[in-house]
Amino acid sequence: MPKPMTTTGQKNLIGDNLIELRKAHRISQRLLAYKLQLAGYDMDKNVITRIETHKRYVTDIELKALCEVFGITYAELIDGKQSKKN
Repeated sequence: MPKPMTTTGQKNLIGDNLIELRKAHRISQRLLAYKLQLAGYDMDKNVITRIETHKRYVTDIELKALCEVFGITYAELIDGKQSKKN
């Protein structure tokens, strides 16, 4: 059974939002990967790149990890509606 994709054929919904989050927090893909690894998640720069270019599916654990590192909710990560806490 094929895995679902967005209507545009992309493999995830968060790629563009992840780029915006990184820019808002002024961190590189490499630094994000480092922060995720410090938090106990096995994600490297290549994983971040593939997510941001919509070439990779994102697991629920990875969604959780990204939300923890950025201090946001799942809805904010998926929908791109960050609160103005920063």
